[in-house]
Amino acid sequence: MDNYLLDDYILCSRLKKKKQKKSAVKKDFEKQLIQLDKFEDELLHKRRALPLVPLATPYQKGWERNFVLREDIARSKEALFYKTLLEKINTVQYSSEKSFKKKKKRKRKHVYVEKLQIVKEFSESEWRSPKLTLTDKEKIHFYKRERWCPNCKRYKIHYIFDESWRYVLRVRPNMITHTKMVDGVLESEIARISNYITNHFLRNSMIKIAHGSVNYWRWNTKKLKYQNPLSNKQIHTVMDEYYKEIEYLNKESLELIR
Repeated sequence: MDNYLLDDYILCSRLKKKKQKKSAVKKDFEKQLIQLDKFEDELLHKRRALPLVPLATPYQKGWERNFVLREDIARSKEALFYKTLLEKINTVQYSSEKSFKKKKKRKRKHVYVEKLQIVKEFSESEWRSPKLTLTDKEKIHFYKRERWCPNCKRYKIHYIFDESWRYVLRVRPNMITHTKMVDGVLESEIARISNYITNHFLRNSMIKIAHGSVNYWRWNTKKLKYQNPLSNKQIHTVMDEYYKEIEYLNKESLELIR
């Protein structure tokens, strides 16, 4: 009778079991990590939003190299078209030396070779993206090329500009005229949050709870034993290939009968 009264009292008083208490503590800890992750993101966003401040005396920091129109192309009738296209595919490199050379090992010796710089190439996803700013007339000047990617361990498609000879490289001093505004209070708060997360080993737990996973994304390089040749094909494409194959086989059979 006493045990029955005790169980009835526990049910009525809504006392939590040991497992429920551990679960509640874990949920509360996870909520605190989510709030900490949001607070850190807000601080970093505020630092990125700080404006640029002009320097009293600008200074040179190395050299800058980019593409410009050739003189004869700049005087031609299509100068405006290629100048507009250059704004979309131009690339910039920076170097501490005006020669833009880098050290490379050849035959057990270190030699200096010039850095390669080309106009922008578009990947297959960028080419199909609706955010691509190229017009139909500009797309005509690009050709498709398949190239081996050593990082992904597979071939990737690139779209390359076929008239790069219309542009030449220009080297000029890289002048620093503005600097980012620094907020001392904001920097100290970011450092305090970062030190707390690092010292208590919370970074991986925060990423896992807030973003779902801490694993690095990798290409799946495993070869499939069998791949369906009809996958990722529309029905009308499959039917066209089927009728073409039937027509080809009928022609061959007629030639053999003759």
